[in-house]
Amino acid sequence: MIRICSNCGALLLDDTEKCSFCNASAETRSAAPADAGEPEWRREVSRRLQQYRERRGHLRLDDSQSGLPFEERRAIDVEEAVRERHRPRPALRQRQNERVEIRIQPELDFSSTADERGRPQTALVPVAGLAQRRWAGLIDVLFLGLTCAGFLGLFRSLGGQVAIDKTTAVIYLVIFYLFYGLYFALFTTLAGATPGMQFLNLSVVRLDGSLPDTRQLVWRSFGYLLAGATLTLGFVWALWDDDRFTWQDRISQTYITAAVPLSDSDFLSVPTTRPLVHK
Repeated sequence: MIRICSNCGALLLDDTEKCSFCNASAETRSAAPADAGEPEWRREVSRRLQQYRERRGHLRLDDSQSGLPFEERRAIDVEEAVRERHRPRPALRQRQNERVEIRIQPELDFSSTADERGRPQTALVPVAGLAQRRWAGLIDVLFLGLTCAGFLGLFRSLGGQVAIDKTTAVIYLVIFYLFYGLYFALFTTLAGATPGMQFLNLSVVRLDGSLPDTRQLVWRSFGYLLAGATLTLGFVWALWDDDRFTWQDRISQTYITAAVPLSDSDFLSVPTTRPLVHK
């Protein structure tokens, strides 16, 4: 037989009538009661636990902890997954093909290229023929030779002596080149044309057919000096040039013509893209 305290539920091993823990009378129970209810000590522990919670304020007398809704939450998640699976997808809207043009470089206008700036732009004022310019050059050489001969005669009349040797020949050549440079520079810059050109009614014009300005005439004079310094190679260049231009023509952007130069009123009726016509 096991003796259990009816007050605190402690086991009493000795044959005493009172509990050694709570000083209450003990009662005798079977070791394995078949239909015994909840033991007294368990009810006592529950009662004291409730009193402790009441003192701490964690639990009221009518307060009880509810179970966690794990099963309910799982059911809700399953319903949402099924609903999401059967939700109809919106129809894809076809996008219309749009054409976008990106121009990195603007369109190039080849109607007036840099090549045309080195060519006459009108056929109304054509380039003078090589024969006319050759006769004009011969007349200028004749005038230049007469001028040099006149200065040489003046030099001898003043008592100078003319010797023929290598040093004297070089000096004569330098003096002739100086007279050549002054002749073409003065007549070209001041008169716009040399005496040989004026005798054959030739004139100097721009590439558009109008009269040149002073700056272009100065550059043309420099071209004459350069052509004479290369032993007339600048003049002979016209035989291979497409427009029959010499070095002075290319340098100054001018040329010699036998036609009448254009005035400001003539530019309104002159086309600028007509082909070049040579005589």
